[in-house]
Amino acid sequence: MASTVSFTPPLALASLSGEADADWARAGAEYAGAAFLGGIAIDADSRAAARELVARDRTEFLPDDPLAFIARELESLAGTPIQPAVNVRSATVDPVVDAARVCRDREAYLEINAHCRQAELRDVGCGETLLRDGERLAGYVERAAETGVTVGVKVRAEVPGVDLPGLARRLETAGAAFVHVDAMDTESVIAAIVDATDLFVIANNGVRDDETVREYVGYGADAVSVGRPSDNPVVLERVRDAVARRLGCETRR
Repeated sequence: MASTVSFTPPLALASLSGEADADWARAGAEYAGAAFLGGIAIDADSRAAARELVARDRTEFLPDDPLAFIARELESLAGTPIQPAVNVRSATVDPVVDAARVCRDREAYLEINAHCRQAELRDVGCGETLLRDGERLAGYVERAAETGVTVGVKVRAEVPGVDLPGLARRLETAGAAFVHVDAMDTESVIAAIVDATDLFVIANNGVRDDETVREYVGYGADAVSVGRPSDNPVVLERVRDAVARRLGCETRR
């Protein structure tokens, strides 16, 4: 069954730890069709890891109550013409289910983070460690999908021992609707995932201009996302216009 995920234009703002909040999403709504808030650490172990990251001068979201924070941020986006989504980190599954319900009730997508590679997060079983544990990751997806939320996973290419197309098939079977792929320097992995699944595929990494959009669309991506320059309107306008040309969609102006 084909994914029912869609947003217009098919350009997403990718999560930036400690920066990607509701205000950030509103600022990008002129250009993008979706915004992934977060990443947000939602269980005790991931929050302890986030505090360690802050201690070495990284910016992280560390609200007293992460689920209430997610709810407030999503509610503040009501009426903003952008599809909201939330990227969450967790070393345990139950908080993911709780976050799924919060997102479901506010018509937001839930994105499970199997992407971050900081040692502090890997050591507690988050991010890239979760990517390497396909059974556990599929279990997260299955439990979240049971709530009725639209759920997907942020993944990273070029992780030794990880067969991304095979993992994507497993996640689709578990109930995932989309996969958000940091292609690193292996852009062709997008085509392999597109060929292996009916997931909605969002391509990420180096999306800055018409050339990069054309390449990812050529590999079959349904959408692209912009990460670090997601607060730069010059880049966003350039990518939005490229998406309109390459995917044949209307854009908001």
